[in-house]
Amino acid sequence: MRTALYEAAHVILTRSVKGCGLKSWVARLAKRAGMKKAKVALARKLAVVLHRMWTDGTSFVFTAKTITALAV
Repeated sequence: MRTALYEAAHVILTRSVKGCGLKSWVARLAKRAGMKKAKVALARKLAVVLHRMWTDGTSFVFTAKTITALAV
């Protein structure tokens, strides 16, 4: 699971579209802390979101508002 989350973070950071709030958050973090730490932080953020969805039983709905909320 850790590998999959880290890979997802890598893809978001390197191949995601411009203007994504989550990508801009992790890019700012990468400038301060380095690329590896930023990927781990993003992987953890994704894990927290997935765990919360799992415990709530909610479905993920992709919207610009959702991505902006994740970047906070």
